[in-house]
Amino acid sequence: MLVRVTSHRDPEPLALDAFERLARHVLTMESAPEESELSIAIVDVEEMARLNEQYRGIEGPTDVLSFGCDDPCLATEGEPIVLGDVIIAPEVAERQAQELGVTVESELNLLLVHGILHLFGYDHESDEDAAVMQARERAVLDAYAPEP
Repeated sequence: MLVRVTSHRDPEPLALDAFERLARHVLTMESAPEESELSIAIVDVEEMARLNEQYRGIEGPTDVLSFGCDDPCLATEGEPIVLGDVIIAPEVAERQAQELGVTVESELNLLLVHGILHLFGYDHESDEDAAVMQARERAVLDAYAPEP
């Protein structure tokens, strides 16, 4: 599995390798093919607000966006299966973590898992769908053992 994590912030204070480890864990738990490819981008609030308005028509930043490949995701033999892109705004996560009384790390982990699960078809459009997605997020995070 190929996981690419890039930051569009300079300097980047986060440990990007932690995002890669968690992403690989999610892909494994979702039984992604070994030849899967995932891109994760870390952006600032301004970029997230621009993307949120451009793609969702919603003004202001959000915490995480997911962009799956066009359905179906076809790959020629020997080529990776592109799952899509997950974009995270850490500043939004920091505010949310403070409001929720959780660590920034746990909020960022949840957002990454949430974003990847969207690429696997999970959503939260209905209460029932939201409950299923939240249960899967919890199962994935509970099974994750980050490096010390």
